[in-house]
Amino acid sequence: MSILIKPIVTEKFAAQAEDLNKFGFIVEKSANKVEIKKAVEKMYGVTVSSVNSIRYGGKLKSRHTKTGLVSGKTNAFKKAIVTLVEGDTIDFYSNI
Repeated sequence: MSILIKPIVTEKFAAQAEDLNKFGFIVEKSANKVEIKKAVEKMYGVTVSSVNSIRYGGKLKSRHTKTGLVSGKTNAFKKAIVTLVEGDTIDFYSNI
């Protein structure tokens, strides 16, 4: 199973990619920073200078419907913010 699940493509990360050379990924919950660094370098052929990781817990959600109260939970996930060395970049839109 791959460590990188999917890239995060939002306006905030697009701005960070241009200004600060930072890119975001959803990663496996059990992955550490060294494994994330190796996976990004292998998949995209770039050099990673630093990795920051954040774990998000699932939140309880409920809503009122015709049939009553429906309760559920959002998924828990781990996010990694990868900073590349100067000059390297990742183009997520090259395969389209």
